[in-house]
Amino acid sequence: MDNPDSNFESYETAPKRRWWLWAVLLLATAAGGWFFLNRESDTSGGVRFQTVDSETGDVVAFVRATGQLNPVRKVQVGSQISGNIAELHVDFNDPVEKGQLVALLDTATYDAALRLAEAELERAESVLELHRITESRTRELLDRGHTTESEMDRAAAETRQAEASVRIQRSRVDTARLDLERCRIISPTDGVVISRNVDVGQTVAASLSAPVLFEIADDLSRMKINTHVSEADIGVVVEGQRVEFRVDAYRNEVFEGSVHQVRNAPILVDNVVSYDTVVYFANPGERLKPGMTAEVNVITDELRDVIRLRNTALRARLPDGLLPERPEQPEADGDWRLVYLFRGHGQVPEPRWVRAGISDGIYTEILEGLEEGETLVVGLSLQATGADGGDRGSLFTGRQAQY
Repeated sequence: MDNPDSNFESYETAPKRRWWLWAVLLLATAAGGWFFLNRESDTSGGVRFQTVDSETGDVVAFVRATGQLNPVRKVQVGSQISGNIAELHVDFNDPVEKGQLVALLDTATYDAALRLAEAELERAESVLELHRITESRTRELLDRGHTTESEMDRAAAETRQAEASVRIQRSRVDTARLDLERCRIISPTDGVVISRNVDVGQTVAASLSAPVLFEIADDLSRMKINTHVSEADIGVVVEGQRVEFRVDAYRNEVFEGSVHQVRNAPILVDNVVSYDTVVYFANPGERLKPGMTAEVNVITDELRDVIRLRNTALRARLPDGLLPERPEQPEADGDWRLVYLFRGHGQVPEPRWVRAGISDGIYTEILEGLEEGETLVVGLSLQATGADGGDRGSLFTGRQAQY
């Protein structure tokens, strides 16, 4: 028969044993985590730098702008008179020659006006003839003493008035004939029709301003881009510089041109001043169309096979504890920048002054202070490293952010 006192003792000590078991498990877990985080740690304490190498390559400085493609010369063909469109002889994309008939207005009204002016001229000429006969007869009577000087003066004045009336009517005839001729809309240049704004039967009203009937591009095999360059960049843009540009229709192609003109007239939009920079380019096959939007890079300087460095190394960020003593800046002229040479993970980098040249936004030319293949510090990585230099990771968050 079991002893009841022994059973009571076992029930009393069971919770104490569970508590000790949980305590042991927690200590073992903590020790394992500490061992995992600190195993194979290097003597540097796990500090790891982000680095880049100096290299030999090209540096191309440019000014970026946007613009619109246009023909080098675009002519607007209008009408100086009003009327209805009777005939159209060209359409979109049709080639035209200088002097070619492109449209015809209804001529009925202007034909009638010309006939009326010609009739008025005939009447004025007949009146002039009558006054000349009267003046001649009055002069004969004056010579015989049968009339007075005043009658002679009156006859001569009436003749001069009749001559003026004839000249007026001749001018009206010329005007009516010119209006009739203007019913024929003629192309003023050789080119291609890029816009037609009227149809047959449409009324053209030229009372206030000449309406634009057609737009004719002189030659689409050579075009231009009108770009707006900001006032901050216009100082480095000059005529003759090479230009690279892209259009949405051919995103994988780069087209080339050159700066033809930098206009002095300022353009003010939303309190931002820019200047129209005209770029000329060849357009073989006429693939590029007027009105396309271009992303333009004006190449202001190009260097080939120079020592270059990524711009991130020129603005390295390090915590105060790893910043070395700042050396004195050289007194020589130039754009001197402070960089940090990599001396190993966890070791204080070596500061060095370098003289920078032109930059393309990604790389900067190094004129002095660096050789090809030198490693520089960009920043500090918060990710720990093992003795083999590999990433150790984190127990809870995986890869850490970069400083």
